[in-house]
Amino acid sequence: MLLATVVGSGIMAERLAGGNVAIALLANTLATGAALIALILTFGPISGAHFNPAVTLADASQRGLPWSEVPGYIVAQVVGAFAGVFSAHLMFGEPVLMVSTKVRAGMPQAFSEFVATFGLLAVIWGCSRRRSESVPFAVAAYITAAYWFTASTSFANPAVTLARAATDTFAGIRPADAPMFILAQLLGALAATALFRWLVPALPATAPDVVVPHNERN
Repeated sequence: MLLATVVGSGIMAERLAGGNVAIALLANTLATGAALIALILTFGPISGAHFNPAVTLADASQRGLPWSEVPGYIVAQVVGAFAGVFSAHLMFGEPVLMVSTKVRAGMPQAFSEFVATFGLLAVIWGCSRRRSESVPFAVAAYITAAYWFTASTSFANPAVTLARAATDTFAGIRPADAPMFILAQLLGALAATALFRWLVPALPATAPDVVVPHNERN
């Protein structure tokens, strides 16, 4: 559903914006932010709303999720992301199978993804450990902002990056550029996790439930 929103709203926005890229990006941003709130509220109590391999790996590194469960989460995230892209293509009459030609190359783009993912994990760790009920709204607000303050428009998710390489639409990324994005995302997640392990230590086991990550729900 997340990728159906990202790609579908991108297609709709591009068709309706009359060539105005700023308006198309704004529409894409608002749809993504709104969907994130709804989806995290829906799936947070079930799975922690892990739509993102970087979040899953960060959570496992802090013993919030058993490492044995990580492969299953990542497979589900990647398969779900591609299913969302293909669903968007079907809804808008696009070819189901595509390869993106949209260039997103260079160090500014890579650094943008580092910053975007660092910020995303900072929001998740900080809010989940002190204001767990705010996580859906904080994550959505951050991603909405990061669409605009990063040069890459804030993919901040390896599964999203892989799937968006399979759409030659507004939201696409050329497959050759995806590995650089994914590496920067993983480094950003690692840096934020290390910082917040010191900055906002985990609460005791008797703390109230939170949605994300898992280790604060026990």
